[in-house]
Amino acid sequence: MRSSSVFLVAAILVMGLCVNAQLKTKFYSSSCPKAEAIVRSTVQSHMKKDPTVAAGLLRLHFHDCFVQSDGPSWSVPTGRRDGRVSLASQVTTLPSPFDTVDVQLQKFAAKGLDDHDLVTLVGAHTLGQTHCMFVNYRLYNFTKTGNADPTIDPSFLTQLQTFCPKGEDSKLVSLDPDSHTNFDASFFKNVRDGKGVLESDQRLWGNDDTRPLVQKYASSIRGLLGFRFEYEFSKAMVKMSSIEVKTGTQGEIRKTCSKIN
Repeated sequence: MRSSSVFLVAAILVMGLCVNAQLKTKFYSSSCPKAEAIVRSTVQSHMKKDPTVAAGLLRLHFHDCFVQSDGPSWSVPTGRRDGRVSLASQVTTLPSPFDTVDVQLQKFAAKGLDDHDLVTLVGAHTLGQTHCMFVNYRLYNFTKTGNADPTIDPSFLTQLQTFCPKGEDSKLVSLDPDSHTNFDASFFKNVRDGKGVLESDQRLWGNDDTRPLVQKYASSIRGLLGFRFEYEFSKAMVKMSSIEVKTGTQGEIRKTCSKIN
């Protein structure tokens, strides 16, 4: 599946695929019959200009489902905020690239998601980039030893050190170096082979609960040539979108997206 397709799926999910008694597919069929068609055509137009926005939309959907607040926060990768939700509260709620797998599993469980959902949704890292500041400690001074993270494949370590020179924090590195604009299962193959860019991604292979799931997606046979991940990712996105959904008169529909009414 190309990243443009994922972007479209995520956009439409945000518009009404939440599994809730008052929310459903075609939710806007009466009030705005062309809503989904408008979203689809608009996304397609923007994707032709900049295919990298797919990763941003997936992160936005992920963060908004995990964090409940009256207004946007620093955690959402768009720069929107209203100041009433502290950064500290976001960090403790959201899974972090520095979390252990057990901590991530706990945070997912608190939202009604399981280990399968965790591995599947982390697969979104097949798209997008991260700053070297989140990687460099693994390359040059892991656990304050002055050495690299031993779980990194030696050849990939050299590649990462080229991408992220020592002391360079602002440079961007792809989370899935060989296909960061394609939505596919190559991310899991990288994790299996010691080529996960983020420590939290690579630790999925070292955890007894998550390793079998990574292996399944990475395998051509059990992963059915990548189609299993695409199918299960869509299901996990729908499941995540049902987290603490506001219905009826709860919440508000913003007139301006960047601020509360």
